[in-house]
Amino acid sequence: MNAKTKRKNGAVKLILAGACMAGLGYAAYAGRTPHARGTEGAKLHKYSTTIEKERPKLDDETKALISACRQNPCEATRAALEKKVRANYEKIVARKKAKLEELKRTAKDASKVEEMRKIVTEMEKDRERRVAQTLRRFTDLRLKPGSRAAVDGWHAVLGVPRLEIAHTEVTNAEYAKFKPSWPLRDNLPVVNVGYKDAVAYCDWLSKTNADGATYRLPTEEEWEMAAGHMPKDADFNSKGEDGRLSPVDAHKETLSSCGAIDMWGNCWEWTSTVRTPGTRAVKGGSWRTARTDCRTECRDTGRAEDSGYGNVGFRVVREVKSPVSGR
Repeated sequence: MNAKTKRKNGAVKLILAGACMAGLGYAAYAGRTPHARGTEGAKLHKYSTTIEKERPKLDDETKALISACRQNPCEATRAALEKKVRANYEKIVARKKAKLEELKRTAKDASKVEEMRKIVTEMEKDRERRVAQTLRRFTDLRLKPGSRAAVDGWHAVLGVPRLEIAHTEVTNAEYAKFKPSWPLRDNLPVVNVGYKDAVAYCDWLSKTNADGATYRLPTEEEWEMAAGHMPKDADFNSKGEDGRLSPVDAHKETLSSCGAIDMWGNCWEWTSTVRTPGTRAVKGGSWRTARTDCRTECRDTGRAEDSGYGNVGFRVVREVKSPVSGR
């Protein structure tokens, strides 16, 4: 094996090392001590026997297929990878179904059974979309070592070409630069801002930034691609945790699939997707939302676009003409 081939194979191995988290769309959680405002029982989900804590791992076959797809991108290698992604997904569905049956026998709280039943139903209903999302992440050429790191406060959204998402929600301090009369200047996410106001802020960014990028709200699908799957034991500000809106970096150890923080809990985030006439989809839950309803996959919540809400903020994405330096 010549030196050039060794370097190429080494690079592929490094890429695959990061693929399990970013490619599969799973978030990362570095353990933290519950902070003082949390209630004594707020973290009990970490010790619950009804919570699955396993993390996904890529088997050797999947790694080899990703490598083949990168080294020889063609219909045959992509089809082989898709077949394996589907098989992996069915194993997860089967495991969730087994967990549901276990909970039916052992759970003392009926809500645990209904929670798992909802997850299984969603997985079966959304099979094609979720498989497609994983395949898009695996085949994105930006998936490489360091792809989850922020560059100037922005993260690449794997699976969506030339799209980047902000590291945090827009804060009061940032929003006040757009609207000087805004009364707050802190590091809390800006809330009580309606959908149209959020769009106006994005338009202002597009006009005032000289980078040539288009700033806007994400679609629901784009938000999901950036967030990835929410680990059941991830730490974030949901009902029973902080008890109020918290700074955007209060739970910075919990990273989304793309590397952004605070994508679950704290405040809902506007998207541009129409939920029903006159309403827009919001994602991620808030500090007043049950953990299970903060999950990325939940697609049943919307808000009237003409109103502002004390638990709804927003996060910006930008379409770049070409990947920024370091991507």
